[in-house]
Amino acid sequence: ILNYDIMARFRRRTCIILLLFILFIFSIMMALKTLRPDRAGFGDPFGLGLLPELQQRTVLLDNKQNSLNRVQGDSVTRVSNLHSIAVNTMKASMPPVNKLEEEISSPNYNFHIFYYSWFGNPQFDGKYIHWNHPLLPHWDPKIANNYPKGRHNPPEDIGANFYPELGSYSSKDPSVIEAHMKQMRSASTGVIVLSWYPPGMADENGEPTDDLVPVILDYAHKYSLKVTFHIEPYKDRDDRSMYHNVKYIIDKYGGHPAFYRHKTSTGKFLPMFYVYDSYVTIPEIWANLLTVSGSQTIRNTPYDALFIALLVEERHKHDIHRSGFDGMYTYFATNGFSYGSSHHNWASLKAFCDSNNLMFIPSVGPGYIDTSIRPWNNHNTRNRVNGKYYETAFSAALLVRPEIISITSFNEWHEGTQIEKAIPKRTGQMVYLDYKPHKPNVYLELTQKWSEKYRKEQEQWLM
Repeated sequence: ILNYDIMARFRRRTCIILLLFILFIFSIMMALKTLRPDRAGFGDPFGLGLLPELQQRTVLLDNKQNSLNRVQGDSVTRVSNLHSIAVNTMKASMPPVNKLEEEISSPNYNFHIFYYSWFGNPQFDGKYIHWNHPLLPHWDPKIANNYPKGRHNPPEDIGANFYPELGSYSSKDPSVIEAHMKQMRSASTGVIVLSWYPPGMADENGEPTDDLVPVILDYAHKYSLKVTFHIEPYKDRDDRSMYHNVKYIIDKYGGHPAFYRHKTSTGKFLPMFYVYDSYVTIPEIWANLLTVSGSQTIRNTPYDALFIALLVEERHKHDIHRSGFDGMYTYFATNGFSYGSSHHNWASLKAFCDSNNLMFIPSVGPGYIDTSIRPWNNHNTRNRVNGKYYETAFSAALLVRPEIISITSFNEWHEGTQIEKAIPKRTGQMVYLDYKPHKPNVYLELTQKWSEKYRKEQEQWLM
């Protein structure tokens, strides 16, 4: 009987150990699964596959070695560099926080950051603007019926999954504008890409903001930052209205010391305009404005500039070239969401741009989550992985040696792409995401870190 009891206890203990081991293996697999860049088998919405992504990108770049040789030189050296950077990225974790928060880094005018001035509150605007964003319904009514409707109710309930350190602020508040400029400067960015609608126009949830531009320019100049314009898809945007609006911007703001001009390969200093959703207008219309022979041409006039188109699908690269644009950017911070926003496609896009005398401006972001305004869109969420997602995006951008890197975004809170300071916050029914275990300024520090890394690597590229 004693031996029987001992054997029974032994079998129970063995079963328990085996069960714990299986659970351990399962938890490891699930943890790795959350880092995948694309949708997982269980509908998992999260993050970035650091190991698979780097392997995939390195293999892709190796396969395209011959085409890249024509653009960037010796293939053996390049593949060696790619391997070195990939390995270094794999080893990278959060940087030590040695820099004092008050310390200001020098601006990097090759780091452009998207900025939104569309927020409002009762103190400065008489009402909440954008913080009370509506919940957007899914286009399929059957799916839409499964999700809540209505709009957010600030200041405790805002249209964002994170909560800003400055609270539900107004973009008109001078103290907010100055705080933003100081944060962007501390991150060692140099050019603010300001979301812009023509006078009297706004997005469907906002109010006109053109009257804020002079104040933003003044505060930007105080911190040695420059401002360029992110022209939004306003109503009836075409070649004629674009000519009129570019002329308006340059005439009104072009004389300000903070107005950004980019030095071209020919030595000219030209304004730069990012054109959001450029693909909704056919190439023939853009060509009227952007080619020398166009009927509404802006080329070789006092209003000539560099025009940067949004690339979403692969075919857009040919449309952008035909349209007469000077370059392309990818905007979206969701790796795998679109062809342009997928890191592993950046090498071929850069090669295409190099062979067609276009600028390629990849857009990096810290993550993505917009379920506060699109509750049905969790499959496009990308977990920040405590900063590793952001760092891997920067690493992917540096691999293609771009002239400019754009950052999505400083404060697009609705889509959770902000690097602005965020704080932990809990309300009655809502627990906001935050940057813990790191400080509210962690993404500013990461941006500063990669700005310095970019500067050092760029020196080597130019040797």
